[in-house]
Amino acid sequence: MQCRKYVQCVMAGPCVDVSGIRGVLCDTLTPLGFEVYPFKIGWYNAVLSSSLHLPYSDDTLAVVVLSTPSMFERAFRPFLESGSCVGVNDPIDQCIRHCISTCVSQCFPGQEVNVSYDYEVLPNRKPKFLAQTAAHVAGAAYYYQRADVAVDPWGEKKMFGVCIHPKFGGWFAIRALLVFPGAAVGEELQQRPPPDCVPSQEARVELLERFNFRWQDWSYRDIVPAAERYSQEQRTYFSTPPGQRAALLRQWGLFSAEDSGAQAKN
Repeated sequence: MQCRKYVQCVMAGPCVDVSGIRGVLCDTLTPLGFEVYPFKIGWYNAVLSSSLHLPYSDDTLAVVVLSTPSMFERAFRPFLESGSCVGVNDPIDQCIRHCISTCVSQCFPGQEVNVSYDYEVLPNRKPKFLAQTAAHVAGAAYYYQRADVAVDPWGEKKMFGVCIHPKFGGWFAIRALLVFPGAAVGEELQQRPPPDCVPSQEARVELLERFNFRWQDWSYRDIVPAAERYSQEQRTYFSTPPGQRAALLRQWGLFSAEDSGAQAKN
């Protein structure tokens, strides 16, 4: 196939053609409602403690994959309609894995590409990668944390951070990490900070409070105007308790398994 010959070219030599690899991924995944952002492993490891480092050299190429609101209609619905969803695993997880693994096998045949998904954990129960950190260092979405608030009003309360996309606000999800071991990235790839789309202190406080205290009402996702939001069908699906999602999909005529065992996803 065409992308096979092309990728053999861009993967050749001591340094890879980052724009070529990104182009191949975009050609395959963008029509399905995904975005891809390349970065160097060193950028990720530089902001984390050594216990959380990814075990690759600093110049190794990595790519973080996001799903946009259109993924539900462009990839998830067709995946269900094709009858590809089987067993008890989460249907969204199955769809994401199918899309990305198919892309990797078709576009990078014979190449080593290590794929980790946002829901996967190591034997010590730590996540295989910190999804929001990866999105931030790749310039995809700003990871807002309590350290970004000058005057912390929360005292001893535990406050989790959240990424906001410059185009989709909170209406997106970080799905996977692709690592190309042995693929060294040269000066072609320069780090750019993610757009700071929630610049005011007041808005940052509001964002973190919406996310931590009332994430179920979806309001944190609208902290900035979004060019595209989840469809009503998509919101209904994600608002449905995991144990009832199989019944909902059967009601829609999209699923025939007796028990999806779906886990909560966004």
